[in-house]
Amino acid sequence: MVDYKDASGKRRAKSFARKKDADMWATTAAYQVQQGTHTPDSQSITISKAADLWLKRGERENLEASTLAAYGQHVRLHILPLCGDRKLSQITRPMAEGWRDELMEKLSRPMAARVLRSLSAIVSEAQGRGHVAQNVVAGVKMRRAKREKPKVVIPTKAELKAVLEAASAATEPMAHPLALLLIFAGLRASELRGLPWRCIDLKAGTVTVEQRADLKNVIGPPKSEAGHRTIPLPASALAALTAWKLACPPTDDGLVFPSIAKRVMSHQYMNVNVMGAVQIGAGIASAAMDDAGKPVLDKRGQPVMAARYTLHDFRHAAASLWIEQRVNPKRVQKWMGHSSIQVTFDTYGHLFDQADQDSAVAAAIERDLLG
Repeated sequence: MVDYKDASGKRRAKSFARKKDADMWATTAAYQVQQGTHTPDSQSITISKAADLWLKRGERENLEASTLAAYGQHVRLHILPLCGDRKLSQITRPMAEGWRDELMEKLSRPMAARVLRSLSAIVSEAQGRGHVAQNVVAGVKMRRAKREKPKVVIPTKAELKAVLEAASAATEPMAHPLALLLIFAGLRASELRGLPWRCIDLKAGTVTVEQRADLKNVIGPPKSEAGHRTIPLPASALAALTAWKLACPPTDDGLVFPSIAKRVMSHQYMNVNVMGAVQIGAGIASAAMDDAGKPVLDKRGQPVMAARYTLHDFRHAAASLWIEQRVNPKRVQKWMGHSSIQVTFDTYGHLFDQADQDSAVAAAIERDLLG
C-alpha cells in the first residue's frame, strides 16, 4: 500500500498486488503531486462518464444536430469500445499514443483524426470540471505527410462556361442564378439553401451571408463568426437574380432558392436535381459506379450518368477566379468566410504561387520586348 499526500495536503492511500508496481506508482505520483498534475482515482471519473458530460454540454450550447450526431457516433462506435471504462486519472501519454495507433489501424486517417480530437475534447471538458488535472491526449498528434494532403478539385474555365450556358437554357428557372452565385460568390451550399432575398442588394450589387441551413434544413447562424460577410456580384448575376426574383415563389422565410414545397431545399436536391442536371446537360458527367466498380444501369439498361463536380467544387472555382485576378489573400479569406488566413493558404496556396509565377513570366516577356 502506498500512503501519500496529494497536492492539497490530504492524506491518501492506494493498494497494489505487487510491491514493484507500488514503488513505480509512488515515484510517478510524487512527481505529479510536485508538478500539480496529480488526480486521485477517487476524484476521477471514467472516459464514458466524461463523454456524457461533453455531449450534454454540446446540447446545452445548441450545437448543430449534424455536429452532435457526429460526436455521438465518435463516442458510441469508437471511443467507448476503445477506452470507455478507463478512469481519466489512469491515462498516460504512452497509453493515449497507443489508442491513436489503434484508431489509425481501424479507421481512415481523416476519421481517426476526428475521433482523436473528440477524445481530447472529452478529457479537456473533464479537466475543466476538476475530474482530472491534465489532458495527456492533447499532446497526441496525428501528423499527415504533405504528399497525402488532398488537393482541391477545381472545374476548368471551359467547364464553367459550359455550366453557365447549360444553366441559362435549363428548364429549372433557378438553375441560372444558382450557378452564377456558386461560381462568382463562392457561397457554401448551406448558405445558398438558407439565403433570404433581404441579403441580396441588387442596387449595391452584393450578397451578404448572415444565416445558413443545416443538414436537417434548420435555419441558423453561419458556420463561424467569419461566415458573416458581404461579397460583390457581377452584372450577369444581378440580372439573373432580378429576373428570378419575379418568378420565385414566395416563402415564409423569403428564401431565394426554396424547395418545391416552399421550404428549405435539401442539399441532395440542390446538388443532384439542380446543379447535377445542369452538368449532365453540359456534358460534364460520367457513368455512375456502384460499390463493386460496375456501371449503374437504369430500368432500360442504360448507364446512369453522374455529375463530375459537387457544389463545393464550384466554391473552389470562385476562389481560383479571384486569385487569378490578383485579389489580396486577406480579401479572398474574407469573401470565402475562412476563420483564418492559414486556412486560405492551406487550401489555395498553390494557386497564389502560380499567380506569382505567371506575373513573373509576364514581366520577363515585357522586359524582352520593351527593354
